[in-house]
Amino acid sequence: MKSHDLKYDVIIAGSGLGGLLCGSILAKEGMHVCILEKSRKAGGCLQTFKRKGVVFDTGVHYFGGMDPGQTLHRYWDYFGLTKSLELERMNRDGFDIIGISDREYPMAIGFDHFVEQLLPHFPSEKENLEKYTCSLKVISAGFPLYNLELPKDHTEEKYRSQSAFDFFYALNESENPSDGIHTGRLSSVLAGNNLIYAGNRKHTPLHLPALINHSFISSAWRTVGGSAQIAEKLMEGILSNGGEIHLDEEVIGICLNEDEFEVMTKPGRCFTSKKFISGIHPAKTLKMMEPTVFRKTFFKRITNLKNTVSSFAVYIVLKDRSFPYLDHNYYYHSTDDVWNESNREGWPSGYMLHTPAPASEDGFARNMIILAAMPFKKVKKWEDTRKGNRGSEYLEFKDHFAASLLELAEQRFPGLRSAISYMEASTPLTWRDYTGIPEGSMYGIERDYQDPLITTLLPATKIPGFYFTGQNISLHGMLGVTIGAVLTCGEIIGLEYLLNNIRNT
Repeated sequence: MKSHDLKYDVIIAGSGLGGLLCGSILAKEGMHVCILEKSRKAGGCLQTFKRKGVVFDTGVHYFGGMDPGQTLHRYWDYFGLTKSLELERMNRDGFDIIGISDREYPMAIGFDHFVEQLLPHFPSEKENLEKYTCSLKVISAGFPLYNLELPKDHTEEKYRSQSAFDFFYALNESENPSDGIHTGRLSSVLAGNNLIYAGNRKHTPLHLPALINHSFISSAWRTVGGSAQIAEKLMEGILSNGGEIHLDEEVIGICLNEDEFEVMTKPGRCFTSKKFISGIHPAKTLKMMEPTVFRKTFFKRITNLKNTVSSFAVYIVLKDRSFPYLDHNYYYHSTDDVWNESNREGWPSGYMLHTPAPASEDGFARNMIILAAMPFKKVKKWEDTRKGNRGSEYLEFKDHFAASLLELAEQRFPGLRSAISYMEASTPLTWRDYTGIPEGSMYGIERDYQDPLITTLLPATKIPGFYFTGQNISLHGMLGVTIGAVLTCGEIIGLEYLLNNIRNT
C-alpha cells in the first residue's frame, strides 16, 4: 500500500464502543475514517469469546434505558441499533437482587414499582424510598446530554462534587454508625450494586450511581448471544459509509508534524490525518507521544490520575439443564458495609453473579460469570509477566481465589460446583493485558467528588485536532460511552448540529 493511501480525514485509535460510535458518526458525515485496532477482533469490551462452544461476554453484562423514548434508545436509534439487536428485558420485579448476609432485596424496573417492591422489606421507609427515586429523577434531569439537550448552565456540576456515600448515608438519618462505617440496611441495599461503578466510600461522586441507576430502573436489558452483535452492526455502518477498520494494527507512536498527526503502528506503517481521536486510556496515549507536545502540567496530571479497582472473574460452562437461568443479576455482600470490599482481609466478601441470556427458552442457563472487585496489588508480583508465562505460583493463586469465590457463591446457590462442566478464571493481569488499561482497571479513571475538575477529562485537548473518547469521557458503561462519543464528535462537527440529527432520527 502506498503512503498516500494511508491519509485520512480522521484516525481513531481503538475499536471499543467509543471508537466505533465516533467512527459511525463521522463516517455518516462523509469523513474518510480510519480505525486502528491492536487486536484481531474489533469491539474492545464488546467482544465475546467461546469456551466449549458457549459464548461469554467480556465487559458488557447489562444496560438500561432502552425502552422507546428512553435515553439510550434515543441515542442508539441514530446509530441504527435499536431495531437490529437481539435483546432480552430483565425481570421487572427485580433486575438486580441484592443479597446482604441472609436476606435478599429486589431492585425493580419502574420508579413506582421500585418503591413498591422494596416497601415490604422496609415498611417504615416509604418516605426515604420515594426520596431516593425522586432524587434520581432530579439529578438525571440536571444533566442535559442525558436528555439529549445542549449543555447550558452547568447545573450538573454540583452533583459531580457531592459524595455518593454521603447521599446514601442520609437515607438512614436515624443511624449513627461508629468508626465511620455505615450499617444502615436501606442505604446498603440501594448501594448494593455499586460494583457497576466501582463504588468507593472516599471518592465516588453522586452523579455516577444516580445516572446509572436511573437508567437501569427505567428499563434493564441483556444481549442475547453476546454483545459482539453491537460491534458488528456499528462496523457494518462504518464500512458502508466508506470508513476503514484495520485490525492487528496496534498504535505505538503519535507524532505531530506541523498540523498533521502521524500515527505509527506495530507492523511498521504510518497513518496520517489532521484529526486524531484516541479511545485508548489517556495516560497510555500520552506516553506514546513526545512529552513536549502537551504542557508538563497536563501530562503530569493525566499520568498521575488514579484508576478504579480491577476484578477477578470466574467463567463457568454449566452442565446441561443443571442450573436455572436467572433473568436478574445477583449481588451478594456478607455484611452491611457494601463499600470497598476489595481491600478487606478474607477476600472475597462480595460478588456479582450473572447468567448470560440463553438463545433457547428451556429455563436453564448455559453459562455463568461470577465477578468480584480485586485490587491490582494482589497480582503485582507478576506485573512484568504475560499470559501463558506467569509460572506455577500464579496458577495456584488463580485456583485458590476461584475456589474461594465459588465457596462463597455456593452458600447462596447450593450445588453450584456440581453443576460446573468447565471453568477458568481471570485476574487484574488478564484484564490489563486484554484492555490495555493500567492495572486492569474496570472503569478507567477514578472520578473524585473532592477533585471533580482534576478527575474529569474533556474530549477536546489544547492540541487542535486531538481528542479523547471512551469510558474516561463523561461516564463509563454503554450509555456513558455513547454520550462521551457524542461529546467528542460534537467538538468536530458541532454539538448542536449533531444533537439535532440524533433527536430527529
